[in-house]
Amino acid sequence: MTAGGSYAAVEVTAEKKVYGVSELTDVIKGLFKPFDKIFVAGEISGWKVYASGHAYFTLKDEAAQISCVMFSSAITRCKAAARLKDGAKVCLYGRLDVYAPRGSYQIVVLAAKIAGEGDLMAKFNELKEKLQGEGLFDPARKRPLPFLPHRIAIVTSPSGAVIHDMCTVLTRRFPNLEIRLYPVKVQGPGAKEEIVSGIRFFNSPSSEWRPDVLIVGRGGGSIEDLWAFNEECVVRAVAASGVPVVSAVGHETDFTLCDFAADKRAGTPSIAAEIVVPVKAELQQQVRELAARLARAPQHAGETLAQRVDHLTLRLSAALRDCVAGAEGRLARSSQRLMPALKEAVMRSERRLEQGDRRLLPAIKDALSRCERRLVSAAAKLDLLDPGSPLKRGYSLTLDSCGRIVRSFAAVKPGDELTTRLGEGRVVSSVRTVSG
Repeated sequence: MTAGGSYAAVEVTAEKKVYGVSELTDVIKGLFKPFDKIFVAGEISGWKVYASGHAYFTLKDEAAQISCVMFSSAITRCKAAARLKDGAKVCLYGRLDVYAPRGSYQIVVLAAKIAGEGDLMAKFNELKEKLQGEGLFDPARKRPLPFLPHRIAIVTSPSGAVIHDMCTVLTRRFPNLEIRLYPVKVQGPGAKEEIVSGIRFFNSPSSEWRPDVLIVGRGGGSIEDLWAFNEECVVRAVAASGVPVVSAVGHETDFTLCDFAADKRAGTPSIAAEIVVPVKAELQQQVRELAARLARAPQHAGETLAQRVDHLTLRLSAALRDCVAGAEGRLARSSQRLMPALKEAVMRSERRLEQGDRRLLPAIKDALSRCERRLVSAAAKLDLLDPGSPLKRGYSLTLDSCGRIVRSFAAVKPGDELTTRLGEGRVVSSVRTVSG
């Protein structure tokens, strides 16, 4: 430019290269190659997520700022995505690039974490490994929660929505519960000491009010906000509690060491309230349904028994038919095998009987002849011994009135009546005289 303020003439010659806009942009892009993997720390400003899921914002410090874009795929992979907002101090990983339509440069963010979170996570993992090695997180140590607690203790902040939400859920699900709060700070200096004091208070043997279950928790926040529940003294107090503990710290995606030491973890404080007590109305409905089932049980049992009897009767009938059919089949097969043997046995018996008849008939005839001869001989002897035989030869037999044989005159006296048996007939006479 000349002293008068006008531009000096510039002559374009063949030796001088003339760049197109796009060409120049590509050259500048090439200059950014050394910055394709960089880490940049700063504060987020103007964070905005569009319908596409991509986020656009500015990263700044005290002296400068730079445009940034974080595509939806990178946001999905980012564990700290929920905490990326205006004012958040972050450490970004990405590449430096040129946005050609505007001729501006920007950082394409591939990953992000909250500043200082790396140190806290290292501390978190170190303490977790230590306590896990001591067995504080062993599943065998965890106790079941009481089915129907009456007294519920809560260690949390007295301000904010957390205690209100928990009390609302608890009393809605089961009215007439005894709920007591031990108010504590949940973050910042002194928080860990107050939380430990609250847990120990409800475990005190001298306490007249001992809870059935203890809820320890707070609402959501950054890892720094939740850090009191990662302190070793707090974790040990939770593990040492004689009362079953429910850890309800932060949101579903937040995890603290208290979650591992507690008997039960709840994703949020409201979920903790739902976990510790059932719904009274649902229990009453279950009781009514069970009572109705119990009333129907005898009838149902009788119907079931009748069906079983019918079923068994059918099975028994079928079994008997099968048994009879099997027996008949076996009998038929046995008969087929037995009939020839029976016929042969009968024929052998008939032959033996015929042979016996042929041998027995002569023996019977001979025995009969011998019997006839003995009978004739016995008849002859009997005839000789018969008292009537002498009478037939002319002798007589005199009997007194008593039927005794008169063998001597001395056996009678005059007047006695005597009967004399002859060969044919008899004579009754009266004694006149007796002489010797």
